Amino acid sequence: MDIENKLKQIKSRFEEINAAMSDPGVFDDPDKYTSLTKERSELEELVQDYDTWMDLKNRQEGNKELIEMDEDPEITEMAKMENAEIKDELSKLEKEIKIKLVPKDPEDSKNAIIEIRAGTGGDEAAIFAGDLFDMYRRYADAQGWKMSLMSLNESEKGGYKEIAFGLEGNEVFGKMKFESGVHRVQRVPATESQGRVHTSAATVAVLPEVEEVDIQINTADLRIDTFRASGAGGQHVNKTDSAIRITHEPTGIVVECQEERSQHQNKERAMTMLRSKMYDIELEKKQKARAAERKSQVSTGDRSAKIRTYNYPQGRCTDHRINLTLYNLDNIMKGDIGEVIDALRVQENLERMQEMAD
Repeated sequence: MDIENKLKQIKSRFEEINAAMSDPGVFDDPDKYTSLTKERSELEELVQDYDTWMDLKNRQEGNKELIEMDEDPEITEMAKMENAEIKDELSKLEKEIKIKLVPKDPEDSKNAIIEIRAGTGGDEAAIFAGDLFDMYRRYADAQGWKMSLMSLNESEKGGYKEIAFGLEGNEVFGKMKFESGVHRVQRVPATESQGRVHTSAATVAVLPEVEEVDIQINTADLRIDTFRASGAGGQHVNKTDSAIRITHEPTGIVVECQEERSQHQNKERAMTMLRSKMYDIELEKKQKARAAERKSQVSTGDRSAKIRTYNYPQGRCTDHRINLTLYNLDNIMKGDIGEVIDALRVQENLERMQEMAD
């Protein structure tokens, strides 16, 4: 990969965008302005990297001249030492740039729908599902994302048997997609009187939210039922049959939404969930095929795979796909999962770079 030429092209395009955005006439076309703003934002970091890269290169060349002139032993030695440091900086920066130059997955910019279901472990699994929901809620807050509840089924001892919610914001699916799979917890449950460590699990499914144009659904294939909502949705929930259940009969997919105030709103949200589930089936097929070809470590193709263990006695969190172990479980459960997600994104980009090279 010729980094310098690629970065020159990017900087040239960046300057073109700046010139276009400085033209007052661009505000007459909101779609064009939005498109330019988005493209500028996507290129800005690489342009900054290019400027840093060029500065390091220029300093390196200046030091080479001093070394070749060799007029002052002390200055020559300092120039050699600085160039050794610059060489390391350039190597690190070039690796980062190569990763950033990998074309983005078009799915990554989509919003997401997340479903968490209690697995093995009874009441403790439901409590853990609630802990995962709280972890994602806090992470979403830190990212500036908007969260909207869709449906939930609370457990008597706390937590949720299952809960579904939407996340809206920048690069939501691109970050959250790595959370799909089985999450395992090892700890002494609050319901355990003997103080023994139990292993429980919850399953997380992350679906890209899609528009009607992305997938078409024949309304004749749908069975729509209404029912009285229950759960933490305010006093209105038990007064009317506002909750919606939609069954897509050809596939057997069932979705529910009960958290909005009106039947119409719940139906809209349920249809969004249905489109996302149907789209996700096709996406999962593609991911499995791609993962089989390149033996991907971080592919979200296998939703039944155990991806992460949260061990409370040792205060550690291990992501099994990349053998990453962190000993800051308290912070992770409070939503500080950025380090894990960043590591997974880097690994995915490295795999895609290798795929491009092959």
